[in-house]
Amino acid sequence: MDIDSEPFLIELTENQLLIRDTIRDFAQSKIKPNVMEWDEAQKFPIEILRELGELGFMGIIFPEEFGGAGLGYVEFVICIEELSVVDPSIALSVAAHNGLCTNHIYSFGNEAQRKKYLPDLVSGKKIGAWGLTESSSGSDAAGLKSVAVKKGNKFLLNGSKTFTTHGASGETIVVMAITNSNEGKKGISAFILEQGMPGLIIGKKENKLGMRASETVQLTFENCEVPEENLLGEEGMGFINAMQILEGGRISIAAVSLGLAQGCLNESVKYSQERFQFGKPISSFQAIQFKLADMATNIEAARSLTFRAAKKKDNGLPNLREAAMAKLFASEIAEKAASEAVQIYGGYGYIKDFPVEKYYRDVKLLTIGEGTSEIQRIVIARELLKD
Repeated sequence: MDIDSEPFLIELTENQLLIRDTIRDFAQSKIKPNVMEWDEAQKFPIEILRELGELGFMGIIFPEEFGGAGLGYVEFVICIEELSVVDPSIALSVAAHNGLCTNHIYSFGNEAQRKKYLPDLVSGKKIGAWGLTESSSGSDAAGLKSVAVKKGNKFLLNGSKTFTTHGASGETIVVMAITNSNEGKKGISAFILEQGMPGLIIGKKENKLGMRASETVQLTFENCEVPEENLLGEEGMGFINAMQILEGGRISIAAVSLGLAQGCLNESVKYSQERFQFGKPISSFQAIQFKLADMATNIEAARSLTFRAAKKKDNGLPNLREAAMAKLFASEIAEKAASEAVQIYGGYGYIKDFPVEKYYRDVKLLTIGEGTSEIQRIVIARELLKD
């Protein structure tokens, strides 16, 4: 039994309902049969992303002039939620491709960069990667050590990046590096790299707890030669622009969390009606009913926060606080939902034959990636306390 996942504060349009049904059918037919195979093998199914590109979902938030679908963050949230119900790791890859690399080039690239890179990215012909985090700079994102020094008509980039989604498969990679060490955050710039550039070294693929079908790789730069025309945005604005990009990224992680939690609820309702103990389905016991009720209530609250943030983003309104709230709440209730789903399944929840085991492993990243829960609370508090 699938629980109705339509956000009660937003009446979906006919087109939005069609998008929801299309992505739901795709997830059920093309992704669901392969979920555990990809997870066990840590296989990044790039062919699935290509197919999603053909359907318009790899460029859903970008204008038609670049080959995008010309839709907004509400439709983006719908897409990511539906994918996450079936496999959060595929949803994470779609979210990172749209919301980070591609969005950074669209938002801050010049016309030549947009024309060169966006058509292949928004169509899914090429996959995008985005490198900010380093071994010495996680939550302290401005503490990165990578350096880019101008030499003639090139920048020589040295350093490394960790936890880079699509770091090996991504043909287009946006990275941040210091160009002026005396300016702090205002001395960090962004660059567009391409696979095959001299000095770009693809490192090891991380062996992860969850989200295993979403590729995560270390990158190293050894005098990596980046043409000056690949400077993305104004020199010294890379970090500031990256923080702006992460606002949209938080909405997408909230959507992944929402879908994962919805998947947990769907599976828990179904299992509780099929599993008998003491001569009754366990859904008849109040202890189970309370768990389901709490899960459903938390999901509706998270859905409201997430779609509110998406609506504000689409309307061009400030959404820093709303995006942080949505990401914080949705990721934490998803973690709770995954735990409760395993509890409802009992011993079977600990077995890989049942989907809640994977949800339980996948969910932890959501309270960490694109800003930990602690960072979200700092963002929210600052917004509340500022003049």
